[in-house]
Amino acid sequence: MTEYGRGQGPEPWHPEDPLYGDQGWSGQQAAGGHSPYGGQPQQHYPQQPQQHQQYDTGQHGYPTYDTGQQSAYGGGSNPSYDTGQQASYGGGAQGGYPQHDYNGGWDTGQQPAYGAEPDPYGQPAQYGGERPDHYRTPEAYPPPKPPGRRRAVPEQKPDWDPGPDQGEHAFFAGGGDDDDDDGYDDSGRGGRGGGGGRGDRRGRGGKGGKKRRSGCACLVVAAVFAGGIGGVGYFGYQFYQDRFGAAEDYSGSGNGEMVSVTIPKGAGGNQIGSILKNAGVVASVEAFATAQADNPKGLGIQEGAYTLQKEMSAESAVALMLDPKSRNNLMVIPGDRNSKIYKEIDKRTGQKAGTTAAYAKEHWKELGLPKWAETPNKDVKDPLEGYLRPDTYAVSEGMKSEEVLKKMVAGTTSLLEGYNLETKSKDLGLRNPIDVLTAASIVQKEGHKQDFGKIARVIYNRMDRANPETYGLLDMDSTVNYVKGESKLGTGSVDDLRQIKDPYNTYWAGAKGLPPGPISTFSKDALEAAVNPVKGKWNYFVSINANETLFAVTNEEHNRNREKYLKGQND
Repeated sequence: MTEYGRGQGPEPWHPEDPLYGDQGWSGQQAAGGHSPYGGQPQQHYPQQPQQHQQYDTGQHGYPTYDTGQQSAYGGGSNPSYDTGQQASYGGGAQGGYPQHDYNGGWDTGQQPAYGAEPDPYGQPAQYGGERPDHYRTPEAYPPPKPPGRRRAVPEQKPDWDPGPDQGEHAFFAGGGDDDDDDGYDDSGRGGRGGGGGRGDRRGRGGKGGKKRRSGCACLVVAAVFAGGIGGVGYFGYQFYQDRFGAAEDYSGSGNGEMVSVTIPKGAGGNQIGSILKNAGVVASVEAFATAQADNPKGLGIQEGAYTLQKEMSAESAVALMLDPKSRNNLMVIPGDRNSKIYKEIDKRTGQKAGTTAAYAKEHWKELGLPKWAETPNKDVKDPLEGYLRPDTYAVSEGMKSEEVLKKMVAGTTSLLEGYNLETKSKDLGLRNPIDVLTAASIVQKEGHKQDFGKIARVIYNRMDRANPETYGLLDMDSTVNYVKGESKLGTGSVDDLRQIKDPYNTYWAGAKGLPPGPISTFSKDALEAAVNPVKGKWNYFVSINANETLFAVTNEEHNRNREKYLKGQND
């Protein structure tokens, strides 16, 4: 069908009309190939492009559509279209010649309508009777208007950006700056809808001005792109550095500023590196861990305090920590006296000499001793003697005496917890747990580890005042050295030693039994020997060398052993 109808009839239905698009006319060809006009073949003519639109008032004076079909004339009967065939009349063939409309219409090149408009739904078309008007119902669309009075259907604006030729935002349009396009008219579409073509869409929305680009918008977009590229580049660089780049590191052996660091027990490379980085010694944990792994002795870095410099290369820091000179640890060994330990604490913390000794004398009860140790024996010289556990302590400049002493006392308290010394001391015939620690300190100072059990038995045997060999005198050189503040093998003659009146001098007749308190630190082995001494009747012992100690029950046997000792000293 043509754009405006099938012939000399009314205009096509409205596109939104419910009846629009019905193709019922297509089924009106004669069935079985027979001509509807008396057996004569119907002549068809090709349709010409529709240029004009015509009106035909039909029977009721309203515009009707031309169907391009021949009306059937019958002898007073109403022809029916329900079979899809055209009615015949007179038995003659109706020639299909182009018809002319003398009612003022336009020639469409199709056959004129000779009567009523066929019903598109196959209902019988009756002449002279009422036909349903599909444009007079309340739901119907208004009748079409003549071409000259039609208005172009307004275009609906899409919610999305339709593109450069569909009226997009002025910033992205490229044609707004070209004056040559202002008069553009699409002649192929210009005659329709009052001549409005693509050129007219430029003025859609009532704005006839040219589309302009915004300079500020350009700057914003450029800034966004630049920022995005810069951000991607930065994070990409950081990612590369983290995964593949060399770790940050200083160069050289430091800037001369000294700093002390403390490495805890069991610390690995990453933990040590983190401590050094926080102290400003190395630049990164990764650099230190790598340098430690590259050094064959890197795993030999021990716990304790170290004096280093700030801004050292990781390689230099590892090398210096492996050097004993850098270690600022305070190592307390079994057999050390408190007087020595106090001096070392003052030296390493940078305090005035005597500060720690004075603090210990005044605040010893505040350092965490066991309850039974808070009431020492009479004449005790130092209530903390024997309670500073042998170990390695990280002691660096700036630390206080209280902090260091509490760590040492806590170590001994922890060691004693499993021995139940209050009960054990009674089983051994001692006054209190302090006597057990005193015996352990003498065992530590007098012998070697392999002999601790026998030496402890000698001490307990000699303490017995009913023992005819000793009458309760211990006669231990270690106690004389404690009184003198010395550590010598030759303490002098027995007669001279018995003249030294001191509760700690076990040669003095007035100091039978154990001294008032421990005389040194002691090891766990010495404590174990003091708590569980081996059985035996020995009253004497003498060490020939580091690997041999001779024990005796009687004084005569002991004198023979002494001759061996003296002979060994002369060789």
